[in-house]
Amino acid sequence: MRPVTIKGVALKISMIVLMKDLFSLKNRVAIVTGGSRGIGAMIVEGFLEHGCSRVYITARKAAQCDAAAKELSQFGECISIPGDLSTQAGVTTFAAEIAKREPTIDILVNNAGAAWMAEFDSFPESGWDKTVDLNMKTPFFLTQALAPQLRAAAAKNKHLAKVINIASVDGISVNEMETYPYAASKAGLIHMTKRMALRLIQDDIVVTAIAPGAFASEMNKIARDHGEMVASQIPAKRIGTAEDMAGAAIYLASRAGDYVVGSTIIVDGGVTYAR
Repeated sequence: MRPVTIKGVALKISMIVLMKDLFSLKNRVAIVTGGSRGIGAMIVEGFLEHGCSRVYITARKAAQCDAAAKELSQFGECISIPGDLSTQAGVTTFAAEIAKREPTIDILVNNAGAAWMAEFDSFPESGWDKTVDLNMKTPFFLTQALAPQLRAAAAKNKHLAKVINIASVDGISVNEMETYPYAASKAGLIHMTKRMALRLIQDDIVVTAIAPGAFASEMNKIARDHGEMVASQIPAKRIGTAEDMAGAAIYLASRAGDYVVGSTIIVDGGVTYAR
């Protein structure tokens, strides 16, 4: 039997430590837009439970954002910065407020989104613009505005910074609802994730996306209010849970997801392939 060298033992111990901390977010600072409810709140809870020192959330309704931060603070420090990210002015204001508080940001989750449904012949331009601006334009320009802190985190903290865009299975396969700009903007976000990833990996920032299926939320009222009916149409026979969403986000945000660059993870119980 070959004797084990001291160097070999040290390497093995190092690997054990690395594997143990593979999904740890210890001491990382995160931002989750639209983090006051639904999928955003699920991700915030998961991040705090897995070690994030602080998570900032933003939402348009100040009272709701503040109340959510207070509730989520049972899991760790959650800070509310209300604001409307659907406009460039809102993005600039939010980024400036973050810059006052944090020199580095380890994780940015672009989750805030909008949907609009109307018949083809009467679909309004206002609904189109609101949906596309928030779902596709805001993630790009908010990431751009926070890039200095993301780059600083990667340089200072000796781990890759992460940007996670929340897309949708409707950007991959077609559903029966007339949500034209929603589907188009989510498909665009998935493709934009690839392009952003190729550029920002040069700065040690990894960009990925998650495409959720049916999760109970204010945006997906059908899954929220008629879960059993929706579940019957899903191969996994259930709608998504907080653990499902948090698990995907923690994977991508932690060391475990460092080699996933530009990809979109589908979390939908098989819906995309069954459509």
